[in-house]
Amino acid sequence: IGAEMDLFHLQSEAQGSVFWHPKGYILWRQMEAYMRRRLDAADYAEVKTPQLMDARQWEQSGHWGKYRENMFVVPDEIPNTEDEGAVISGDADMMALKPMNCPAHVLIFKQGIKSYRDLPIRMAEFGCCHRNEPHGALHGIMRVRQFTQDDAHIFVREDQLVEEVRKFCELLHSVYQDLGFTDYAVKLALRPEKRFGSDEMWDRSEQELREAVQASNLPQEIKDRFEELPGEGAFYAPKLEFHLTDAIGRTWQVGTIQSDRVLPDRLDASYVGEDGNRHRPVMLHRAILGTFERFIGILIEHHAGRFPLWLSPVQAVVATIVSDADDYAHEVADRLRKAGIRVETDLRNEKINYKVREHSVAKVPNLLVVGKREAEEGKVALRRLGSQAQTFLTLDEAVAMLRDEALAPDMR
Repeated sequence: IGAEMDLFHLQSEAQGSVFWHPKGYILWRQMEAYMRRRLDAADYAEVKTPQLMDARQWEQSGHWGKYRENMFVVPDEIPNTEDEGAVISGDADMMALKPMNCPAHVLIFKQGIKSYRDLPIRMAEFGCCHRNEPHGALHGIMRVRQFTQDDAHIFVREDQLVEEVRKFCELLHSVYQDLGFTDYAVKLALRPEKRFGSDEMWDRSEQELREAVQASNLPQEIKDRFEELPGEGAFYAPKLEFHLTDAIGRTWQVGTIQSDRVLPDRLDASYVGEDGNRHRPVMLHRAILGTFERFIGILIEHHAGRFPLWLSPVQAVVATIVSDADDYAHEVADRLRKAGIRVETDLRNEKINYKVREHSVAKVPNLLVVGKREAEEGKVALRRLGSQAQTFLTLDEAVAMLRDEALAPDMR
């Protein structure tokens, strides 16, 4: 579908990375703009962090010992050591492309003194990350090596944690509804065998996530399907996973929120409490879409390319029946464009039935057909994708209707 709609392609010159074509990147930008509006409304502050960071930072965070085989290292010679805690040689200027954004967000948090009154701090980034996935694990745009997360980290006091997770669950539910997903499952991934932190810490973190789900306003049928996954948590934190079911019944794990008391301690993040002493914040790692690449792939499959109008790369095509209507077609397209509609014109010397079929294959949601009569009367014949019927409207009526229909769900 992605190839048919000219959205993107992949090729061996950049294995595991996506070449987004203009139409595909329009879809990406619409998703990004929508998510940015939702995050702004939920009081997140957006940041941007470096792609390359010193390997010592990854060692301190714990990722070097647990994750280095999946990291792209510069230079690419990794010290030959089996010890997770091995110190990296001070002689080498070794860097690594970030596989995740969390350590960088801690470094921003640590700039300046934070008070208990400043928390929660919600820090968001559409962060481009790289993971050296095995060649055999790559799968279209569903599993790639370069990806962009709708990532965020929330720094909270202990007494704020359950409430913040509850808010996140409800924000995620609202986003999924807007994107056409009403059926999903919530699962709690519990402590793995190899992990950082005490059993007491894990007991507390897991119980808080359970409580947050039950305290949320998620639909009761979703709460009733709540499931726990022993041993599936990250090495530093348990996590809630959100598994979508698409239009043909397949499930996809996309959203997640993790309750982390390990990384703030390893990277020495702190705030000044009401008692005047330093305290560790809890760090909530969270994403709603997961990655843009994978979620857009799910959207393509879920809607079979027939996206909601606000997401459609091309929202309307103005097609002529005869060349005498060319000037009027340009006028119609100009009016639609000024109303915020993504529109193209089709003035080719082809039969109108051929044009209708071609734009139907391209999944264009609205075809506005104009001929000599429509030009004289200031009207259009509107054909909807998937329908044989056409509706005759004045140009003003058509512009007003499509403008309203094209609004994103959060703007209606």
